[in-house]
Amino acid sequence: MKSITFSNGDQMPIIGLGTWKSKPGEVYQAVLWAIEAGYRHIDCAAIYDNEKEVGNALDKAFKDGVVKREELFITSKLWNSNHRLDDVVPALKKTLKDLQLECLDLYLIHWPISFKKGVLFAQTREEFYTYGDVPLSQTWEGMEEVKKMGLAKHIGVSNFNITKLEEIIKSSQFAPEMNQVEMHPFLPQDKLVNFCRSKNILMTAYSPLGSGDRATANKKANEPSLLENEVVKEIASKHRVSSAQILISYSVHRNIAVIPKSVNQDRIVQNLASIEVKLDENDMEKLANIGTSYRFIDGSFFTGTQSPYKLTDLWEKE
Repeated sequence: MKSITFSNGDQMPIIGLGTWKSKPGEVYQAVLWAIEAGYRHIDCAAIYDNEKEVGNALDKAFKDGVVKREELFITSKLWNSNHRLDDVVPALKKTLKDLQLECLDLYLIHWPISFKKGVLFAQTREEFYTYGDVPLSQTWEGMEEVKKMGLAKHIGVSNFNITKLEEIIKSSQFAPEMNQVEMHPFLPQDKLVNFCRSKNILMTAYSPLGSGDRATANKKANEPSLLENEVVKEIASKHRVSSAQILISYSVHRNIAVIPKSVNQDRIVQNLASIEVKLDENDMEKLANIGTSYRFIDGSFFTGTQSPYKLTDLWEKE
């Protein structure tokens, strides 16, 4: 398996199993199938509400001798309600307990958005903190603390734009090592990718297939389909693989980690087999000029009339 490499030499398998939207009752088996298929990278988050089940699957895989802990790369994320300095370490300790691990390979700030303690999804102005209340530098200080304590080998962020990354870097003892964002041919994030590379920040692409299985309430009418896009289908036909495999291979060819989610055994296997798809320069050029621009996870659920945050707090202008 191809990997991407951190500055200290640690490696992260470039294809991982995403667990967002994997329901309890399904994610346990999905993780076991993935490990048996050869996945060595599992992406988790506290807000996915399934880390206990992921932990049970990891424990079984270790006890059955299918894989050793040191052979797996496990990522999780700090939720918005734990951004205060005093809340970061306890939040990670809860994740470690749920995952039945002593240490994460990578821990990320999930969003540059802050809720008050105990709030899962802020709905009213009183449930939000502002950057004045809880600066990102305070949250990052907590992330640096978990690294110093040995609770996470690497630390980074998710859904951060250039402005927010620069803010963190300016005040940091340890710079972010990863930025996980939505990325695919409809949203190549070239400006952000170039910035991160200039700062030695690795990148992970989420929703590489377009997140078609997310809640209807979070979709817009007439969304474009990545999997049904004619350019993607044409390249898939050329290589005799699925559209999903082309979209996963697209990130691999950009040297960007990618975390497709599935709870279907055949698709889990097929997604990992994307590593064998060899896209040529013409394929990549066609995908780079696909003619559609679209962000599936637009963050508007954090920026309503009751929120102190704006979409400009989240995204780059492409």
